[in-house]
Amino acid sequence: MPPYNPLMENKTARVSKRRRCDSMGTESLVEEIDDVTLPGLGIVHVPVVKGDFNALPLKVQEFIAEHVKLCRPKGIYLCDGSEEEAEELTEKLLNRGTLVKLDKMDNCYLCRTDPADVARVESQTFICTDEKYKTVPHVAEGFKGIMGQWKSPEDMADVLDSRFPGSMKGRVMYVIPFSMGPIGSPLSKIGVELTDFNYVVLSMRIMARVSTKIWDMLGNTDSDFVKCVHSIGAPRPLQKKVINHWPCNPGKIIVAHYPDERKVMSYGSGYGGNSLLGKKCFALRIASRIAKDEGWLAEHMLIMSVTNPAGQEKFIAAAFPSACGKTNMAMLTPSLPGWKVKCIGDDIAWLRFDKDGRLRAINPEAGFFGVAPGTNNKTNPVAMATCEKNTIFTNVAMTEDGGVFWEGLEKETDRNIPITTWRGDKWKVGQEGKAAHPNSRFCCPASQCPIIHPAWEDPEGVPIDAILFGGRRPAGVPLVFEAFNWEHGVMLGASLKSESTAAAEHTGKTIMHDPMAMRPFMGYNFGDYLQHWLDMKQPGRQMPKIFHVNWFRLNEHGDFLWPGFGQNIRVIDWMCRRMDGENIVEPSPIGLLPEEGSIPLQGLGPIDWEEMFSLPKDYWMEDIKESKQFLHDQCGCDLPDVIEQQLNAQQERISENL
Repeated sequence: MPPYNPLMENKTARVSKRRRCDSMGTESLVEEIDDVTLPGLGIVHVPVVKGDFNALPLKVQEFIAEHVKLCRPKGIYLCDGSEEEAEELTEKLLNRGTLVKLDKMDNCYLCRTDPADVARVESQTFICTDEKYKTVPHVAEGFKGIMGQWKSPEDMADVLDSRFPGSMKGRVMYVIPFSMGPIGSPLSKIGVELTDFNYVVLSMRIMARVSTKIWDMLGNTDSDFVKCVHSIGAPRPLQKKVINHWPCNPGKIIVAHYPDERKVMSYGSGYGGNSLLGKKCFALRIASRIAKDEGWLAEHMLIMSVTNPAGQEKFIAAAFPSACGKTNMAMLTPSLPGWKVKCIGDDIAWLRFDKDGRLRAINPEAGFFGVAPGTNNKTNPVAMATCEKNTIFTNVAMTEDGGVFWEGLEKETDRNIPITTWRGDKWKVGQEGKAAHPNSRFCCPASQCPIIHPAWEDPEGVPIDAILFGGRRPAGVPLVFEAFNWEHGVMLGASLKSESTAAAEHTGKTIMHDPMAMRPFMGYNFGDYLQHWLDMKQPGRQMPKIFHVNWFRLNEHGDFLWPGFGQNIRVIDWMCRRMDGENIVEPSPIGLLPEEGSIPLQGLGPIDWEEMFSLPKDYWMEDIKESKQFLHDQCGCDLPDVIEQQLNAQQERISENL
């Protein structure tokens, strides 16, 4: 068999009708793809167990045919996104044991993964381009950058050739047509995912807009689609024991992106970000490159609106690394009377300037894939209400009466009720160890969020007034400050740092650089990415203000200086007044700090304003020195001159004025 090359020319399939008997002996006609002229792969008869293959656009037929010949599934299932389809697949997964029905909840289910398949695997995630420096910057020889991993298409072909051929044997290939963004929106993009795991179908119909309308759009226009291919890497007959009814191949995981071809190939993992390819793979890594080519931005950002007591509404996009409170902020319950918050999205934003020079954003996703631990009716009552129905929970614990449990729900759970942990062990509240995996998730439709914005699916998007950057910074970094200008704000985003999280492979509480919260999701050269951000500023455009926030600063006793959660509306109040031009700032070497007293603190008890906004000189001298070193190391000669100038100017201000 020749080496598999995902960039090879597609060929056309011939579809025939063939008689088949089901388990009861009833004879029926099914479609079969039986003649695809790909060199050296022979002919395989594959029944189309659902859908009309002939009705698909030719380019989709070719895409499916190529991968049928490669992966050798036992059948093809053309998904339509319907409720009937979801019920059918849910029943199959319940019977298999992959899903467990949560009797206490409304149409909610729990799955437990193989313990070796619980997170994104960034070390095995690659961007493949013919030209290396389209993907990664010119870093020093022998230095390994962290802003994306490159592998040549030729080298990746060897890797994939050891995995994908025959990877779906004995399994059905599900064909998922989906739109990232409202179907038909000029800001949306279309994808088609092929997968051999029906759990992925159920999750994708929540996280994306799965519909047969996609076929009409592709058939009636010249639009292309992002090609997504996923296999759990567990062909039948199985070669190893399946744990928790979760077939996977964790030792062989690979996630390969081809931005030039608009294609993703993922193998070995069934976990969310590795298998729901519309999410991080498409909506960030591939989309960020599409955005560069087309002049817009694809970012790891929440989108929310805030309305003050006078009825003035503003829209905010915010970039925080995973587990830094994006979902909590997107669904914030304001503590100040008269304020209202509406959610547009909690994880990804696609932003484009309109013809009037206003930055507009859509949430390309249709659901929330939120981190469960730490979520409760105090920290995020809206998220708790959102996931009460129609939700798939992954790696949380289950109470004996058919409810869910994770760390953070201790006060809301009967201490005596028996609990089954995510590993299947018996447990009770107060016992040692953790009941839920730190990266356990809830996957639920955004449409059922109690505070979803009426315009969350507006095809034109919502107008963005401000962009926030922020991370977990236990020392030194003030609660909030404003960038001096767009260029300074881009530098602040490029220098973003945070404690590491359970969403990835990293462990411990180390401070990690995460520029624009995009470190694991960069789809092209980081230096070019920063220049692309700078290029967004053009004559006639209304540039949003940029702020940096840090809800996580600690005092000398290890206590949070700011109460956070719903109280964050007080900081947003200050930002909104800044957007309106109020002069309530004090210049500092790092940006514009709030003037003392300009953030309403009534009712909070003692708040140490001075400590919360203090700028220790030694800390900031070390911080800017370390940030410069990081950006020089990671960008090399691709670091934009403007960013270099901003870093030098900030270093000089800190040196002379702190």
